[in-house]
Amino acid sequence: MARRSRQNFGLTLGFAAGALALFVLLLPGDEALHAHGPMNSGHDDIDCEYCHRPAPGTLRQQLQATVRSLLGMRRTVADFGLQQAGNRECLACHDFPEERHPVFRFFEPRFQKARDALHPESCVSCHQEHQGVRVTLGSIDYCRHCHEDTRLKNDPLDVSHVSLIEAKEWGSCLGCHDFHGNHLMTVREQLDEAIPPDQILEYFRGGPSPYSADRKFTARREPLR
Repeated sequence: MARRSRQNFGLTLGFAAGALALFVLLLPGDEALHAHGPMNSGHDDIDCEYCHRPAPGTLRQQLQATVRSLLGMRRTVADFGLQQAGNRECLACHDFPEERHPVFRFFEPRFQKARDALHPESCVSCHQEHQGVRVTLGSIDYCRHCHEDTRLKNDPLDVSHVSLIEAKEWGSCLGCHDFHGNHLMTVREQLDEAIPPDQILEYFRGGPSPYSADRKFTARREPLR
């Protein structure tokens, strides 16, 4: 009898602690307590509602769906509290159709190879949030998936692009070009003027920008409606 009483007390205490934790996490203004990690560089001063919409359903339905997802009884991951962010949410602030590599371009059939390798048609493939960095892609050689046949009629660089491609110097691309084309940059004529790869990787990790501070596009700062 004493053993059963201790078990019941333990179960009651566990449920109470779980209910209290759930209550605290759902309090308005305490969203940071259940965030998956630190905000990425440039997003330090924005709140959850800038990127996340409320998940559909009641709290009970969300809990049931989450449990079913964890048990493998549901095909898709359940959203609890807030929905996962995707292209729609990212483009609410970063929709620049005239940039160098807009996401809609990668849905074209000719970019199937890049989609299979990188999924550049999805913003979060390179910019997964709550990692405390700027770019979550761990390499800078991804240009090779689309630009292996690049030929310039009047190549301005002292080492031609053809030579760089033949030598597989894909780490040099971002030394002269930023992926989105947002930074105003002068055309490089000397390869040794290019930004070193280690500075670019440091920038990806959240460090200072090696590119120009002058930009073509400015992100909007409005909560989702």
